[in-house]
This record gives sequence, C-alpha cells and structure tokens, in this order.
Amino acid sequence: MYSKTDVLTGIKLLVFRDLGRQIQGRWIWKQLNFELYPGERCAIAGEAGAGKTLLLRAIAALDPIQAGSITFQGKSLSDWFIPRYRTQVLYLHQRPALLEGTVEQNLQVMYKMKVHRSLAPYSVEKKRILDYLSSLGRSADFLDRPTHALSGGEAQIAAFLRALLCSPSVLLLDEPTASLDAQTEQQFEQLVRLWQQEDPTRSYFWTSHAPEQLNRMTDRRLILKRL
Repeated sequence: MYSKTDVLTGIKLLVFRDLGRQIQGRWIWKQLNFELYPGERCAIAGEAGAGKTLLLRAIAALDPIQAGSITFQGKSLSDWFIPRYRTQVLYLHQRPALLEGTVEQNLQVMYKMKVHRSLAPYSVEKKRILDYLSSLGRSADFLDRPTHALSGGEAQIAAFLRALLCSPSVLLLDEPTASLDAQTEQQFEQLVRLWQQEDPTRSYFWTSHAPEQLNRMTDRRLILKRL
C-alpha cells in the first residue's frame, strides 16, 4: 500500500498501457494509455458511445480487454486475486443492487465474505458510517430503513457506504448521480469528498453527462473518442 507521501513523490497507482476493447469485431477504443496517481480526481469524458462505461468495467476487471495491460500498485492485473483487487478498485454503478433487508444488514453482509475477513470490525466502522450520515444531516435511523423503501438517491448513498467498508484505494464512479435530485446529488458529492479527505492517497474516476459536475469534482480528464 502507498503512504501519504506518495501523493508528492509521483508513484503511479493505476496504469493502463495500449488498452483496447472490441465488440463484434469493432474497436471501441484502442492504444489507450493513462496513469492515475494517488490523490487524483479524474474524469472519463467523451461523447455517447465512446465506451466510458466499458472502460470503467474493464478497469474493474468486470469485462475483458482485447489488447494492452492494466497495472495496479505496480502489479499486473493478471497477478492479482481478482476478488481482492475489486475491493481496492471498486466499481459503483448508477443503479446499485441492494439485498432485501435494512440498510445496516446490507452493510453487515460484507463481513460474511471470505475476501473481507481482514476488514476492521463493523462495530468499529459503524462510528465512521454514523459520522458520514451526520455530515449529510441524516440520523442513525437511516440504517434501520428497509431497502425496498429507499429512494434512488438513498439507495445510492447506502451502496456508497457499503463500498467504503472495503477501504478502496480507487473508486470507479459511473454516472453515480444520474438519477438523483439536486439535494441528494450534493450529498453524494460531499460523501466522496469526505472519503478522499480521510486519506489523500485515495483516487477516483468519474463519468457524468453534466459538465458542471465534472468541473466541480475532477481535476484531470481522460477523453475518449469514437473510432
């Protein structure tokens, strides 16, 4: 793992070289090169059909690539135990999947998975979760809400809190606020800021159809062009 000083020393966190993806024999993007450094806030931008979601899914090891390589923390993706990798480079969809039950039960289910046994105990992490909720003006009662009663924005917040329990190094945010109202969008953005402020080595990629959001939430852009 990288220390906070790595933000200043220029160590590369995530690298892809000559990356290429094909669908039905057509290249969506190819010879794609990029280096993500600790602490960066990066946008993946481009017109519709340029493959922004496909790139995020490839980085998350959810979809295959047909060319090139991905390296995380100096180690090739092929050398990573993929379930472990996905806890560190974590993909957050705009329509998250939540299990039946309460928000808190969805958070606790993380601890039933083998790959998460090294996580800090939930009893310890719960204080951090409550601090996050407090910063959004929400009470602890939010954890008792059944998932079927959550709005789209509340479900996204619940999924984000669940993701934070993994202590990821990189978040892949795929149109995370596309279906949220303005107030919940602001709350979600605040959650991301708080997450990064806790550890300045944390980084993220963000896609959005809203240029003003990318201006607020990112400092650098990778622009995809349709081939």
